[in-house]
Amino acid sequence: MAPEFCLPDAEGKEHCLSDFRGKWVVLYFYPKDNTSGCTKEAIGFTERKRDFEKEGAVIIGISKDSPKSHARFIEKHGLDILLLSDEDHSVIERYGAWGKKKLYGKEHWGTVRSTFLIDPKGKVVSEWRKVKVAGHADEVLNALRDLK
Repeated sequence: MAPEFCLPDAEGKEHCLSDFRGKWVVLYFYPKDNTSGCTKEAIGFTERKRDFEKEGAVIIGISKDSPKSHARFIEKHGLDILLLSDEDHSVIERYGAWGKKKLYGKEHWGTVRSTFLIDPKGKVVSEWRKVKVAGHADEVLNALRDLK
């Protein structure tokens, strides 16, 4: 089963995973608002949002950025997906999306880009680790369609 959580959105309103029971959930974890890869990923999911909705799915993105940062990110790029803030990265850790990363030869801890497909009963049915952004939204959509 997918670990339960409740986190605030860009306006501070709390959303819990259990709020989406009965729907498919595309839950993706990303490192940072307004970085090139994260922006491309969020735009990719926004562009395919209607296709996911036709399949009965919602898209939720989570990073350790603040709600205020999410609000700026959404406005700047015209995003139309739910972004939640996990500032203490406790949910990111529960999903195993927190780990050692290398940047310019230096190791640090951070969010490892990961996506989970959760069925209407709350069970994780597919997962993608160390996601490559190009074509990822389509890959997840195709997996959803295959599972249905």
